[in-house]
Amino acid sequence: MDCYNDDEQVTGLYTKVEEHLELPFETTVLGVKVTVGGVDLRDTGDIVALCSKGGSRQPIPLDDLPLPTPPPPGVEWVEAYRLWARQRGRHG
Repeated sequence: MDCYNDDEQVTGLYTKVEEHLELPFETTVLGVKVTVGGVDLRDTGDIVALCSKGGSRQPIPLDDLPLPTPPPPGVEWVEAYRLWARQRGRHG
């Protein structure tokens, strides 16, 4: 894909994650089992996983989200986003 700046690149990665990551899936965040039901691109340029437990919802930055074993299909796009974010110094 042709992307000329960080905004276009993250939008392209978000589109690939949204299209290919098989949702929903369960994972554990801080010892609590949650369901990842979607992803969102924030105004800050960060991609977050939309996690829920019961009636509560919490966005978790995609680069901080623990992935289950085995990971869901499409996880390679999550890894691509994480690599991209690290290379740009956007995240830990």
